[in-house]
Amino acid sequence: MLYPDCVTLYTLLPGVVKAGSVENAFKVVKNFIHHDRISVDRSFWENLMAGILKEADLNHAVSFAEKVVLPTPEAYYHLIDGLLDVHLTELAWVTYEEMKCAGCATDVSTYNLLLDDLAKSGKVNELFDLYNEMLHRGCLPDTITRNILISGLVKSNRLEKAIDLYYDLISGGFSPTPCTYGPLIDGLLKLKRLDEAKNLFEEMIEYGCKPNCAIYNILINGFGKSGDVETARELFNRMVEEGIRPDLKSYSILVDCFCLLGRVDDATHYFEEIKAAGLDPDLICYSIIINGLGKAGKVKDALTLLDEMRSRGMTPDLYTFNSLIFNLGIAGMVEEAGNMYKELQLVGLKPDVFTYNALIRAYSISGKLDHAYGVYEEMMLEGCSPNTGTFAQLPN
Repeated sequence: MLYPDCVTLYTLLPGVVKAGSVENAFKVVKNFIHHDRISVDRSFWENLMAGILKEADLNHAVSFAEKVVLPTPEAYYHLIDGLLDVHLTELAWVTYEEMKCAGCATDVSTYNLLLDDLAKSGKVNELFDLYNEMLHRGCLPDTITRNILISGLVKSNRLEKAIDLYYDLISGGFSPTPCTYGPLIDGLLKLKRLDEAKNLFEEMIEYGCKPNCAIYNILINGFGKSGDVETARELFNRMVEEGIRPDLKSYSILVDCFCLLGRVDDATHYFEEIKAAGLDPDLICYSIIINGLGKAGKVKDALTLLDEMRSRGMTPDLYTFNSLIFNLGIAGMVEEAGNMYKELQLVGLKPDVFTYNALIRAYSISGKLDHAYGVYEEMMLEGCSPNTGTFAQLPN
């Protein structure tokens, strides 16, 4: 009599569960693991649940998991990971409690999943409660665990505690990674503590931790958004000199920072560098440069990039349309502003209060008062509530 091997099971069983035949899937697995000539190791459950969670409907996958009574930490890990990935957080925690009740020891990978969920939710007290439980149960934390703790403290606005924890860990022989330094440097930069952020960056290098592109992006963004674009540019150049290839985010940050200062020639230079580096600007990057050019009065250049964006198969978002309507209105190109308003609706976007305000302003400053009030009436008919800016734009 022929019996399926593990590979056959990994391939076929997800489809059975996906079809809703949980009972049949359970019987197949039961027969498989109880056949005395088949050896089921720990990786069996890990691979099986990973395949089922990837392929099957989540409800069916959970029903199957509950039916089988998951016997290994690896299988529970994949189930909890899958639940958190689709934002079924409460069910993930219920599964964790079931795991403990079943007498299955939680491993560090599963603890890290749950700790990360708490850290991202800003539940810092619960974060350290779970961490203490982890230690009490004899599960040793790894580098990822400690990085999650530091990141969680920073996200909950407890930067000083995060820094204290970092130095406590260092004194205990902890080897930091870029993921250790990223949240700390970012936290310092957001508080405008630029010198401390730069010092921590240099300290990172002294500890033998090589910065990656993500660390440089944090620094470039922090200095650039604080108005120090020259230091931001120096950091970008330093990254390149050290052989680290800038990614799209690196360029986009510089484009944004220069646009915010009205230095659109510099912004345009880095935007063109994106294409020269073999990267493709995305919707966000196009929106940034189009808005920057429009604000600087270079509306025709903005429209040229809009056409380029469309030619690459991208549809402008509402932010881009609103920016163009506003800046076209200031430039006196009222007809073009009106056309943008029509186009955004044709592509399935719904005008918001900023759209209407921009168009009302365009008609008001061009002296087309009837058109301005016409847009206001349309706004009310569409159920869009005006704000103080709306009344400020309407002609007296």
